[in-house]
Amino acid sequence: MEQATESTPAESRAGKTLREIFESGRPLTYIRSAEEQRVSRVLREAGQRFFNSTPAPVWTWSVTEGMRGADGEVQPGAQQPREALDFIAAHRDPAIFHLKDFHDALRDSSAIRRRFRDLYDACFDQRKFVVVSSPVRFIPEEVERDLVYLELQLPDLVELIDFLREETAQIIARGGAADESEDTIAQLARTLQGLTLNEARHAVRRALSTTRHLGSDSLPALLEEKRLLVNRSGVVEFVTGKTEIGQVGGLEILKQWLIERKKLFELRDRLSTDIVPKGVLVMGIPGCGKSLCVKAIGSYFDLPLYRIDMIEVFSGRHGPPEGAFVQACKMLEEMAPAVVWFDEIEMGITSAETGGEQGRIFAFFLTWMQEKARGLFVAATANRIDLLPAEMIRKGRFDEVFFVDLPLDEERSEIFKVHLSRRGVDPQRVNIARLVAFANGWTGAEIEQCVVSALTRARLEDREMTEQDLVNIASDIVPLSRTMKEQINHIRGWASERALRASRRPIAR
Repeated sequence: MEQATESTPAESRAGKTLREIFESGRPLTYIRSAEEQRVSRVLREAGQRFFNSTPAPVWTWSVTEGMRGADGEVQPGAQQPREALDFIAAHRDPAIFHLKDFHDALRDSSAIRRRFRDLYDACFDQRKFVVVSSPVRFIPEEVERDLVYLELQLPDLVELIDFLREETAQIIARGGAADESEDTIAQLARTLQGLTLNEARHAVRRALSTTRHLGSDSLPALLEEKRLLVNRSGVVEFVTGKTEIGQVGGLEILKQWLIERKKLFELRDRLSTDIVPKGVLVMGIPGCGKSLCVKAIGSYFDLPLYRIDMIEVFSGRHGPPEGAFVQACKMLEEMAPAVVWFDEIEMGITSAETGGEQGRIFAFFLTWMQEKARGLFVAATANRIDLLPAEMIRKGRFDEVFFVDLPLDEERSEIFKVHLSRRGVDPQRVNIARLVAFANGWTGAEIEQCVVSALTRARLEDREMTEQDLVNIASDIVPLSRTMKEQINHIRGWASERALRASRRPIAR
């Protein structure tokens, strides 16, 4: 993103793209977007920068309102599509002409298509530019080589900041309360990334109705609205809620690695691409905290966390799986910076040797991991690590591959303390060392369930939980390490030469 100065405001990504199209001399442009108001905003921004001190007017045409000037005045005799094209051809001064939903006219009439082609010569080197906007893509073969096609991506931070400045000014003008400080506006804009301007406007209205004030205290309402809007895709889930890194027991090597990578990720715009962190693959025994680690990454990096649901991708409810997956990845790039979570990645992305949809998804994923926006940090988890192809776990795809084993004594002690504290129980009231001895070979999930079950039993009897409750529950638990001993030994053996330990100890064989 370009930096703003006092005299020159920052340029949005969409505005820069259109400005460069105008500078190349291309007179005809087709923009696919349902955001007509935003297209008009971007055209004005690009026009102001391209025409410098004397911005050219932006004329707007629609079949219902005809041709309107920048002042909103209707131009007589330019109501019909052919009349609008004749008006543009005869116009003598530099200008930008925004034709809304003109694809219908191009589809219905060969005469319109012919006249539209005439505009190429009529506008070329005349500083006149014709921009068709439509929510659908329809480009007749006759004009395909004469125009440039552009799909308008979601608003970037620059657009959202400009939008919020306007919104706060309007709220204050109407007698409402809003924080106009640049720090607050930037914070709100980052929260709204991934939404269209119309969606962002509705999110702001929701926040106002909840808090009666637009500011930092509006973030929960904005996040809830964003969760609803993002989750409607069915494939991408916006994961809400904070998971502090201190809530992850043990895994000191992984935690230290994340602390170091956070510093690099924050400097991503000033570093070369090969140094910017790409992501991490966390594999290991079920119930040992892999998902919790990913949630902690989002909170620790202070970034939104999005989860791609591979079950939904392959459900067929969102079209062909490969198309749904590609669309989800592109959508996430527009939401950068963010953490992207691929949960149980081995269940949806397997080797290209399998062929078919899974093979094509795998091939796309490998390329995407290399070329994705540097503002995305990928966090993937896996249980069936033996299903992962070598191409995925080799160096260069992920920055590191970590193996999460069963917790050690000191890690089990820390996990007990975390879960007791989270539920309002003072760990000092309990002999943690005694519980750790009972929990030998347990996963973190089993420790959590022990605490939950003991609390449940105490609440049912309308009393406070005691240490004996924990001991009684612990004595009845048969850990996964005993019921699935062979599979866990297989996982450990596989990971011993293929992954870095997340804890400070050698992997047991």
